[in-house]
Amino acid sequence: MAEHSKHPVAAPPAAPARETTGHLAVRGYGVLCLFAVFAHTAVYNLVGPVGAVIVMIVLTAGALAIWIPAVARRRPTRFPWRRLPWTALGYGALALVSVLWSRWPGATLLTWPLLAGVTVVALLVGTMLSWQEIVRALSTTLKLILGLSLAIELWVALVVRHPILPNFADIPDGRIDPVSYWVRGNLFDGGRIQGIVGNAHTLAMMCLFALIVFGVLFAARVRRRGLLVVWAALAVFLLVRAASTTVYLGVAVLLAVLAAALVARAADGPRARRRAYLCFALVGVVVVATAVLLRDRILAVFGKSSDLTGRVEIWRAVWERAITRPVFGNGFSSPWVPWDPAFDGWILDHGITVFHAHDMWLDVFLQLGATGVVLMGIAWLALTWRAWFFAVDRPRWDLDARRPYSAISLLPLLMTTALLFEGIAESAPIVLWGWLTLILLSFKMKSVPLIGIGVGERTPVISHGPRARPVP
Repeated sequence: MAEHSKHPVAAPPAAPARETTGHLAVRGYGVLCLFAVFAHTAVYNLVGPVGAVIVMIVLTAGALAIWIPAVARRRPTRFPWRRLPWTALGYGALALVSVLWSRWPGATLLTWPLLAGVTVVALLVGTMLSWQEIVRALSTTLKLILGLSLAIELWVALVVRHPILPNFADIPDGRIDPVSYWVRGNLFDGGRIQGIVGNAHTLAMMCLFALIVFGVLFAARVRRRGLLVVWAALAVFLLVRAASTTVYLGVAVLLAVLAAALVARAADGPRARRRAYLCFALVGVVVVATAVLLRDRILAVFGKSSDLTGRVEIWRAVWERAITRPVFGNGFSSPWVPWDPAFDGWILDHGITVFHAHDMWLDVFLQLGATGVVLMGIAWLALTWRAWFFAVDRPRWDLDARRPYSAISLLPLLMTTALLFEGIAESAPIVLWGWLTLILLSFKMKSVPLIGIGVGERTPVISHGPRARPVP
């Protein structure tokens, strides 16, 4: 009978390491939370405002029930409290304190728990999942949004055969503005589609995020890359049909930033990188100047007027109210609560009260004044700075300076760029999925600066050596 030698040359065969059931459940719960945040408007349109509040309360309570014990059990390592995005959290604290001077305290107390709940979800995902798992969770979330968007558009166009309102409400008699519909049923008639999220621009942003995530996974050479190509093709189709000018221009900006990051990676030495940065600055100045001088022609190509589809009037109205309290603002409310007397009928778009200022910096200035703008500016500047060097610097923890780059390291830079460009014409970066991305990426890059290496990535080493044993 064959038996193992008393002097084996290798370890005895053993079953491969498997994920624990508990960790698989945490990953699934993370995807559920991410979907509830990224597709929050879909939840709102499906179950109504009260139902959406209940969903967020339940998910936040579940996230706390998972996250707090995990932090308490985190041994032998301590939870990296110093690595939390304290500036962004300070903005959240200021938002809560603003109820003391808020012109709309009811709206402040109603919307701040949403900000807090999204923050908890971001910290849960950043603490419990590794970089690879975060990208996979984002991929699964965005696939659900894309797939459900195509499904509901097909259902409305082929089965229902007429537009549907949020919560499947009955369509009233008389003319109704198309903005009020959840899904208009334009899949086969050439009009803009809105998908499961009920908004063409939001659907386009989800498609843009999906292309970023799928592209990173494809470059990382994951398995089943053929399916990634299919999902990417669906994302492109939905993005084109959503027809958002902001996202179209954002694609061009993203490609420019990606090219700059790849050039910086290829630079051989600090001197070559400084020359590259100088070229980037010159090109950036020329592009910005050209865009400003030819803005009317550029907008005309996309069928937009020089007032940016009414945004200039919105900005003017917001500025007039914001400047009355320039230091600490008028009080937090993200998004604006349309039935609050302070917002109801203040600024109308197609007869509907708008939910935000269509510019994140102006929105912050209205709500929390110059103090909030400084805090938010520092938070996004820190994220952008860290994301850039996270993408262009080689992973190093010793003298080896030739380790290969990880494609995943480009994800924070590309998503941050997309959100900052989005913030020029929308307020999404300060609420829901924009705020989640800020907290998640800031915390994860600070606490786990090396992809796949370190205790935060569930590996037993911080460098290439084993963990040091305590001296008796």
